[in-house]
Amino acid sequence: MIRVGVKQWIEGWPVYRQLTGSDPLGRGKAAESARSRALTPRTTQADEVVRSICPYCAVGCGQKVYVKDGKVTQIEGDPDSPISRGRLCPKGSASKQLVTSPGRVTEVLYRRPYGTDWERLSLDEAMEMIADRVLDTRRATWQDTDEQGRRVNRTLGFASLGGATLDNEENYLMKKLYTALGALQIENQARI
Repeated sequence: MIRVGVKQWIEGWPVYRQLTGSDPLGRGKAAESARSRALTPRTTQADEVVRSICPYCAVGCGQKVYVKDGKVTQIEGDPDSPISRGRLCPKGSASKQLVTSPGRVTEVLYRRPYGTDWERLSLDEAMEMIADRVLDTRRATWQDTDEQGRRVNRTLGFASLGGATLDNEENYLMKKLYTALGALQIENQARI
């Protein structure tokens, strides 16, 4: 005769429940435990759900961003998106790390030429430095005409390589900016 404790243990065993119950594939009640029944998805605790677009490439997969107390708690594919229909690639699935990673840099860091340490700069100071360098380089490398005397109005002094985390709108604006500055080498990592 089987003791009651052993019998309860056997009946509580997922394989036993799968073989004797109404869940032969083990994808429902047979796979549950007391602990898993008590778990709730992070998405049910969200204060707000914001629709967004995955920033990793030019495809534009839809995302649902779940927010609780002003912080991102989960990012999932948006089933209403005509582009991705709720699916995300591994990069898109891990995009929550873009905003929640403790290693995320949230301030401007600058290392001077031949320097060994990083210094913090205000965003305004950094933007001024970048603008000055772009304009100085453009002035120093500007070409009105090529070797045959044809008008080219260009600079080969700088180029642009956009990252795959830029969205289509940001890439559009970068293309317009660099073209207006006279640059020719304008590319994006998502196309390479």
